[in-house]
Amino acid sequence: MTQKTQTTDCWLYVLDTLADWEIAHVTAELNSGRFTLKDRKFNLLKTGASMTPVKTMGGISITPDRTIDEVEFSEGDILILPGADTWHEPRHAKLFETVKKLLEKNITVAAICGATAALAGAGLLDDRKHTSNDPDFLRMMCPEYRGASFYCKVPAVTDGNLITASGFGALEFAREIFRKTEAMKEETIEAWYQLFSTKEAKYFFSLMESLK
Repeated sequence: MTQKTQTTDCWLYVLDTLADWEIAHVTAELNSGRFTLKDRKFNLLKTGASMTPVKTMGGISITPDRTIDEVEFSEGDILILPGADTWHEPRHAKLFETVKKLLEKNITVAAICGATAALAGAGLLDDRKHTSNDPDFLRMMCPEYRGASFYCKVPAVTDGNLITASGFGALEFAREIFRKTEAMKEETIEAWYQLFSTKEAKYFFSLMESLK
């Protein structure tokens, strides 16, 4: 019997000064599918405040596929919010009402670095376990932040369908997303993480073995 493929839409919110490296592991692995389960497919799509192309911190131009208002999220989808220096711009304010609705459903929201500060400023981290660059970073960026008692001093953390990460935790951010979306077998995720974090060749062979 032919195994049915499960397709997941992975929406990346793009904005000027997007920190390219923070989401690179996630986008590369989900888009290429080189280590994902054979019955899983991920559509990597871009969304933004408008259809105007943005320029990343690395100078790469990205054109959204749809505006955030046009995206119809389904159960199992994921929205990724990257770090950027432009989260404070008013054009992004409407996104947070969408995020609030997604967090109330079975739709994963994953935020890293500056995006965590944006969520904190919108009050979306006040009652959920989360992390960021540092509690003082969140207080500095958004004095209205009230979630310090839920702060976890780890590179990345998952609470329900919310994933947050430090700007220094790109690998852990990717690992949490792979686990939450069940993109790979657990042994594949662990071998992948160990390979990139330790640079030891033995984990490459563990990774290859896990794909059998």
